[in-house]
Amino acid sequence: MHIVHTIPELRAALAGRGRPAFVPTMGNLHAGHIALVRQAKPLGDVQVTSIFVNRLQFLPHEDFDSYPRTLQADCEQLQAVGCDIVFAPKESDLYPQPQTFKVQPDPQLADILEGHFRPGFFTGVCTVVMKLFAAVFGTTGGGSAVFGKKDYQQLLVLRRMVEQFALPITIVGAEIERAEGGLALSSRNGYLSAEQRQQAQALSRALAALAQAARQGQAPLEQLEAQASAALNAQGWQTDYLTVRQRHNLLPPPQADLATAPLVALGAARLGSTRLIDNLEF
Repeated sequence: MHIVHTIPELRAALAGRGRPAFVPTMGNLHAGHIALVRQAKPLGDVQVTSIFVNRLQFLPHEDFDSYPRTLQADCEQLQAVGCDIVFAPKESDLYPQPQTFKVQPDPQLADILEGHFRPGFFTGVCTVVMKLFAAVFGTTGGGSAVFGKKDYQQLLVLRRMVEQFALPITIVGAEIERAEGGLALSSRNGYLSAEQRQQAQALSRALAALAQAARQGQAPLEQLEAQASAALNAQGWQTDYLTVRQRHNLLPPPQADLATAPLVALGAARLGSTRLIDNLEF
């Protein structure tokens, strides 16, 4: 396994090795990331995983400085699962000058839900992913990139970006990996105490209950969403949203479509100081 830190080193390592299958991460890897790498392996000729904590997608009050950085342990996990190349740039390697050119996603998709509560988040995500795509695929003629469905809105935003820029990249969505009890695996789970990890299972249960109530049309959707948020808050959470949306555009579904349309229940809520997100397709 090669570990490289600059774009020229990455391109040299990729030279003559065919089409990459790429997994971008922010490190502090867990079983969910490793599942992405396993899924990516057969999709290309060479598997690349990036590790980079991207300042552009953190708001000033968020956890950029404290975000766990565990490069040595990450590389050991990646080597064990057969990763070919780890691209682990420093900030000065990826942004040698201030990144004043940025990718502005469609506000109809990017300024709702996560984008509403984290303004500018998807601009930071799209900008770093576009730059990583240029680094990984720029001399290879394209390939595949695998993203987890836990970040459901991010997956849709990036698919739309690839379509609109006609990038020769296939975006693959990987199913959510969960711990026993249903908690979606996340690097931020490391902030939770043992007691909070038990409490955190309530988020996935709340989404499942909301999905069931919506599918059965038990009440107007806004009422069901408000009830779901109130119930979670009563358990000590601070809810940003618990909502049901259409899968393809994340807009609210008409009440008449609740029984049969492809929908997704999405949630974001804070347990103590840790903000968790999750979703459930139905």
